[in-house]
Formats: sequence, structure tokens, C-alpha cells
Amino acid sequence: MNTLPQQLANGLLLGSMYGLIAIGYTMVYGIVQLINFAHGEIFMTGAFGALTVYFYILPDGTSMALAVPLMLLGGALVAILIAVGAERFAYRPLRGAPRLAPLITAIGLSLALQEVVRNFYPGADRARAFPGLDTTHDIGSVTIKDADIFLILAAIGCMAALAFFVRRSRTGRAMQATAQDPDTAQLMGIDTNRIIVIAFAIGGFFAAVAAVAYGLKYGNVDYRMGFLMGLKAFTAAVLGGIGNIYGAMLGGVVLGVAETLASAYIDEIPGMQQLGGQSWANVWAFGLLILVLLFRPQGLLGERVADRA
Repeated sequence: MNTLPQQLANGLLLGSMYGLIAIGYTMVYGIVQLINFAHGEIFMTGAFGALTVYFYILPDGTSMALAVPLMLLGGALVAILIAVGAERFAYRPLRGAPRLAPLITAIGLSLALQEVVRNFYPGADRARAFPGLDTTHDIGSVTIKDADIFLILAAIGCMAALAFFVRRSRTGRAMQATAQDPDTAQLMGIDTNRIIVIAFAIGGFFAAVAAVAYGLKYGNVDYRMGFLMGLKAFTAAVLGGIGNIYGAMLGGVVLGVAETLASAYIDEIPGMQQLGGQSWANVWAFGLLILVLLFRPQGLLGERVADRA
């Protein structure tokens, strides 16, 4: 139990990363009822966009204080462009199609983005080193790195900005109206196509923030990184209540803490010594998803609603 504060901190950090990615899932689903399974790859391309800025644009010896904001800008630009392009050319033509069509398209786009990065980005067929923020700080019995501080501040800042945007801006209120009833919103003069593009762009930006935080924390990126992180983020969105932006972050934190604690402590339970460790982390994460779908399918902050026609 002496390690409990550290494990809780680790879970909070991991969950914040899941939550940032999950917001992209939940915003798109809330407005167009689409599960964008390519969102994990948008997260991945944001990481490679940031990597490109650091290794191919910035001069050698650039301080991390200057490099990190520029990497974030580059990663966000790439992720937003791909997210908006996916909406315009892959999903918009299928908006009136049966739901299975955009779902299959999303899976195909996910695989296509992986292969494009693997085949055309230099050295992407293996893990690429990513600049890190490795200076450590001790807070009582908890040790955190500068990368962890960046992650938690970014998560708090992004959530605060998104809450203000959705609640206080005209565009945010238009997003809420479109989510409730897109046909009526269009009759009231709201450009729903523009609102949907903005939702994809915000999701892409949040994914890029998570991608930069991932690289800074773990020190490498990989063309396959988006697949598992995307599935975990989708789990977080469902856990919190898909369609609810606050639920997405809450679901991410709950999932991250549960996954971390289960990996660290479940092997100390008599008879379960073989079920602990990091190799079982994914089992517990998706096991939690199954439990939520069985007992509270609307999620922690979700509400039961009628299916939109």
C-alpha cells in the first residue's frame, strides 16, 4: 500500500490521456451519431506531425520550452487537417447511408492511415524516438516528470476551454442545438455542415495534444500506437456516457485508475497471482467496458434516450 499514491497518480495521468482522445469520439457521436474508429489514427498522425516539426523543421539545439509549443502546433495542424478531410471526403457522402457504411469506412480509413505512415514516413516501420521531458519531481511519495505536468495541465486547460466554448459561445450553442435535432437546427439557420466540421476539428486538436503528451511521456511513437489507444479512448467514452464531453474525461480517468490499480495489485489477491502485471492491463480495461455495457449501458453520465431516426 506504500505505492498506492504513486499508482493513483499514474492512473490519473493515463486516464487524462484517454480522456483527451475520448472527447473526439464523443463530440462526433453526439452530433452525427457516428463512431469514428479512425480517430485513434488521427491521434497517431498528430504524434508524427509533432515529430516532423522537431526533427525536420526546428534547428538542432532548440530548447524544449520553445520546441514543445511548436511541436503541438505542428501536430495539431496535421491532426485537424486529416480529421476535417475525413469528414469531408469519407463521411459526409455517407451521411444518409445505413449506419454500417460509415462504420466500415472508418475502419478502412484507420487501416489506410496506418499504412500510409508506415510506408511513407521515414523510419516509421519501427518505433521512432520522441524528445522527452524527463526531469523528475518528488511530491511526497509521488514522483512525476515534466511530461506528466504538461499532460495534466493540458488536460485541465483543454477541458476548461471546451466547457467555456460549448456553454458561452454562439458556435458552442449551435453545436448543442445540432446535437439535439440537426434538422430543426438547420431550419433555424444553423449551418450544420460547418458545425460538424468544427466538431471534427476540435476532436483532432485534442487528439494532437494527447499525442504530444504521449510522446513526451514515453519517449517514442509508432504507427500502431493509435489502434490500442483509440480502443481505450472509445472504452472511456462509452464508460463516461458517449455523447457527453464531461463523461468522456471522467470515463478516461476512471478507466486509467482502474487499469493501473488492477495491474499493480490484483496479483496480491490469493489465487490471482497470474492475473497481475502490465500484460493483463488491457484485459481489465476491456473487462470494465463489458461490465458497463451490461449494467449501465448509457455510461456514468449518460442518459437513456430514444434512438435518433
